Amino acid sequence: MAQRALIAGVSGIVGNNLASHLVSKGWEVYGLARKPQTNIPEVHPVAADLLDPDSLQSALSGIDPTHVFIATWLRQATEAENCKVNGAMVRNLLNAVDSAEGLSHVALVTGLKHYLGPFEAYAKTKPVTPFREEMPRLPYENFYYTQEDEVFAAAERRGFGWSVHRPHTIIGYALGNAMNMGVTLAVYATICRETEKPFIFPGSPQQWEGLTDVTDARVLARHLEWAGTSEAARDQAFNIVNGDIFRWNWLWPKLAADFGIEAAPYPGHKSPLESQLAGAGPVWAGIAAKHGLAEPDINRLASAWHTDMDLGREMEVVTDMTKSRLAGFHDYQPTLGSFLDLFARLRGDRIIPA
Repeated sequence: MAQRALIAGVSGIVGNNLASHLVSKGWEVYGLARKPQTNIPEVHPVAADLLDPDSLQSALSGIDPTHVFIATWLRQATEAENCKVNGAMVRNLLNAVDSAEGLSHVALVTGLKHYLGPFEAYAKTKPVTPFREEMPRLPYENFYYTQEDEVFAAAERRGFGWSVHRPHTIIGYALGNAMNMGVTLAVYATICRETEKPFIFPGSPQQWEGLTDVTDARVLARHLEWAGTSEAARDQAFNIVNGDIFRWNWLWPKLAADFGIEAAPYPGHKSPLESQLAGAGPVWAGIAAKHGLAEPDINRLASAWHTDMDLGREMEVVTDMTKSRLAGFHDYQPTLGSFLDLFARLRGDRIIPA
């Protein structure tokens, strides 16, 4: 049977990289979003709102996916609202494909807030690292848990296989994304170079000095395909990170060197990007005009709030990959390469100056 993927959230950092990977492997790919935007001509766009069941049913009529990949969410003011809205999005989508005869697998992408807690209860329970999949849920409302439960209920009803994927901070190509550290740091480094401001690590002493890891969006894409086609991965939750560990005090100077600048000495405390980049819109617009860049709106590129949250953690965050390795997934990606490959693509697409 031909493999036919429906990707919910195709315009995001996960969905876009997954679509590119699946197309390269010969899959038929449908990309769902409210306003689907993709740089991949082979992807069939599906415009629908996951909170509008009627429009969703109509948009998905006749597609009959073999695999559904859910890589989207909407941030709300409270976690209770996050649970309500994001749970409904998953439920509506799975109801809309309930009659798909060939549906064999549903994959859900969540993240390490499964272990760290939601935004409003973040790290209130002291995390024990490295994070392992068998760790119990935390005693807080968490929309990741709500989304999982919707997938489990639909799988029980329909009999398809499922997988849950828990990446750390995702590094990869996407524009207009709410959680995009790689592009945010590229914009920050460019502004520092162009304005001769110091390139200061914005995070906590614990992040500067401690061990951590990240997830390349390309590795996550391969992990999603693997889980969707491997019997060993059926009905399992998996962590997914690059496979190496690093310290920011090692990586930061290397990122600076790629932009032809020096890393500023670490001041010993947080210097949040939200403050550093406040009011930087006109500065970026001027840089874009000077270099003929494709995107003059800094808000389409930088997500300072989320980068500050990741780099501002006051605890070690390290993720265990043993479960995936034992089940047969052995891909590995050096983290420095994740950033440098992304920066090279951003230059090639005129998102940042060459």
